[in-house]
Amino acid sequence: MPPKKILLLSVSAGAGHVRAAEAICSRASVDHPDLTVMHLDVMDYVAAGFRALYTDCYLRLVDKYPEVWRYLYQISNVAEPAGAVQQLRRAIERLNTRALMTEIAAFGPHAIICTHFLPAELLSRLVRKERLSCPVWVQVTDFDLHKMWVHEHVTGYFAASEEVAVRMRTQGIAAHKIRVTGIPIMPAFAKNLSREECAKQFRLDPAKTTVMLMSGGAGLGRMDEIARSLLELRSDFQLIVIAGKNVEALEALQKMCARYPGRLLPMGFTDQIAQLMACADLVVTKPGGLTTSECLAMGLPMIVNAPIPGQEERNADYLLEEGVALKALDGVALEYRVRRLLEEPDALAAMRRRAKRLGRPDAAACVLQTVLAHRPPTV
Repeated sequence: MPPKKILLLSVSAGAGHVRAAEAICSRASVDHPDLTVMHLDVMDYVAAGFRALYTDCYLRLVDKYPEVWRYLYQISNVAEPAGAVQQLRRAIERLNTRALMTEIAAFGPHAIICTHFLPAELLSRLVRKERLSCPVWVQVTDFDLHKMWVHEHVTGYFAASEEVAVRMRTQGIAAHKIRVTGIPIMPAFAKNLSREECAKQFRLDPAKTTVMLMSGGAGLGRMDEIARSLLELRSDFQLIVIAGKNVEALEALQKMCARYPGRLLPMGFTDQIAQLMACADLVVTKPGGLTTSECLAMGLPMIVNAPIPGQEERNADYLLEEGVALKALDGVALEYRVRRLLEEPDALAAMRRRAKRLGRPDAAACVLQTVLAHRPPTV
């Protein structure tokens, strides 16, 4: 019988792992309303001290001490699984996730999809010890493969790209266990949204070139300063700035609107990113796996900045190599690259075509189809 209850497990260390799980849940509600789908954040079922160490420490490292994080990322990628440090780490994780295992048992899933390596590692051990019988799947959420994603007793893997699939095979994962799906994003990014209708919704000019700024970050400065420097370029374009939950930045941007009438649209936290992207021709963003996948699905060229060492640096490399992005190390580089692309519409159009070819808007649907079609071997 096909699975009827699917469990998604993520970890809120950064937003991408959670958003990938939410995307699969949303896709399931649209395509498979008969399914019972539950999403759990592993960090909701651990002790406060472990949560602080696992998430708060990670976020602090990547923000304040990126070089330390780069070192940890690299050494953990070559560490021997049987080493004493790795064994101690896994023992601590098991001790702190007993409540999670109780919740999993109570739900009784027919299949589990992990969008973070921590639950994948925990469940792989349970499968090996024959304490878990349902299939366990792993969705990698970046355009790279870190060794901590790779576990022996996993039913199958979903890769972001062909290169990630190759890396999986070199890590010993059997080819039949790997499916190149892309990274799951919300169903809205798979819709054929009308630029004209979306622009009208936000009072933008659909005929005018539009740049979308999604984050500031190291080296670029405050978002209002970045917006001002871009709007003072000698180019006729309109600018969308997503301030998210940064209230101070949003207020500063709103005050700027009078100086640039009809050219600046500041937005706070919003669930209408797909509709805003439908109005855009170019996106300035950090190279997170989910955000860049959303841009690719919409056929949007990118200028990437402030990558987190390790996974986001690899994402940026992938985008640059595929010719869908440029990289800005500081504010001067950002202004130069925006001006260059606005002055070379043919180059921007070529990047857009390449981005559209790379995009995988139906990644979540492909993941669900694979999971639902799987039939465990009979004994």
